[in-house]
Amino acid sequence: MKYDYDIIAIGAGSGGLSVLERATDYGKKCAVVEAKEIGGTCVNIGCVPKKVMWFGAHIAEAIRDAKDYGFHVEQKGFSWKTLVEKREGYINNITTWYAGYLKDLNIDLLQGWGSFVDEHTVKVGDKTYTAETIVVAPGGKPLVPNETENADLGISSDGFFALTEQPKKAAVIGSGYIAVELAGVLQALGTPVCLISRKDLVLRGFDDMIRETLTEEMIKSGINKHYHFQAKKLTKEADGTITIESTDGQVIKGYDQVIWAVGRETLTDPLALENVGLSTNNRGFIEVDDYHRTAVPNIYAIGDVTGQAQLTPVAIRAGRYLAERLYNNQPELIMDLSKVPTVVFSHPPIGTIGLAEHDAKKQYGADNIKVYNSSFIPMRYAFTEHQSKTAMKLICAGEDQKVVGIHIIGDGADEMLQGFAVAVQMGATKADLDATIAIHPSSSEELVTMRPMILK
Repeated sequence: MKYDYDIIAIGAGSGGLSVLERATDYGKKCAVVEAKEIGGTCVNIGCVPKKVMWFGAHIAEAIRDAKDYGFHVEQKGFSWKTLVEKREGYINNITTWYAGYLKDLNIDLLQGWGSFVDEHTVKVGDKTYTAETIVVAPGGKPLVPNETENADLGISSDGFFALTEQPKKAAVIGSGYIAVELAGVLQALGTPVCLISRKDLVLRGFDDMIRETLTEEMIKSGINKHYHFQAKKLTKEADGTITIESTDGQVIKGYDQVIWAVGRETLTDPLALENVGLSTNNRGFIEVDDYHRTAVPNIYAIGDVTGQAQLTPVAIRAGRYLAERLYNNQPELIMDLSKVPTVVFSHPPIGTIGLAEHDAKKQYGADNIKVYNSSFIPMRYAFTEHQSKTAMKLICAGEDQKVVGIHIIGDGADEMLQGFAVAVQMGATKADLDATIAIHPSSSEELVTMRPMILK
């Protein structure tokens, strides 16, 4: 049977674009379906705009600390509007480039929501298109809890990036990476922030050292942390502010913005998966095997919709590997997701790869794990009024002390992790790190100079 295309990707985000880009290298006819902007969540309402805002917040902190370095700086105000306009201009440049890039690669852009007609046919608007292979990569959307009354009085992370005016006072509900990132940005830019969570510590699942240090640093920065708070109801008051009531009767008042950051859900509803005999599991994900195959032989799924690490580089790698398997005779190519480096752009930032200490002890046994710790005030903050701590942890396993986890929080953690991630991926041991000559003075030198006296 002759199809319109060799391969169609539903979703023009990192995963969908990556598989098609690589497929064109092998002469395949490709199309991508997208209802919103090219580039997906990361480019438009995720990583890219988040990092721009984070840089703005970093500059605000530098201005704050300038006097301690001898600068007589007077801050005469901050224009949220200017930062947002610059940010959106930067994003527009990326999406404009993408549009031209797709044309250069002869990838057809099918604008609209895609839904399955059958296993080889996708409907977009009132037209249908066929392909030998279809890749599902629709990404996700922020979750707003149905169980909270008047939850729509709050905004999601999408709403945060739509703000044209700086909130006067903001409450962020959640404790994951999106919550801590948005809370940190707002606080640094001058908006008083309340972070509301059900538990004591932020970033569930991360190493305890990371969780404890970030929670401590956020409170020290002025963020008002509310623990053990499950939102039951939001109420708009006469003065326009929002009151938040918990299930156990706690009340928080006076916030002009409430931001939901309680997780994300997959964008599978428009797909009409039932038409091809597919469904999502109880967590809302499309189940795939190690080769990203679904239960339907010619339909694959990559990215957030699979439940794998919700990171742009993971989706990109998945897309490229899929194309290599399909079109370049590398059928056994599989992603290694056991050592994925991750950065949280909090204040201070976090870099982590491999196993948390509690997971390493479960996997290898507590007696086979050695942990090295370091905690210090980096030179950047050595004599500033506002100090920010750096903390590091190496987790080593077995007699050869193979490095199975590195966890860093502090100034520069986001940049220093990439090189150490290469070492972990290659199977580095503690002896390998010890044999590496340190770069001095730097925070990263701590990772290659930790002594046995601090293991526990």
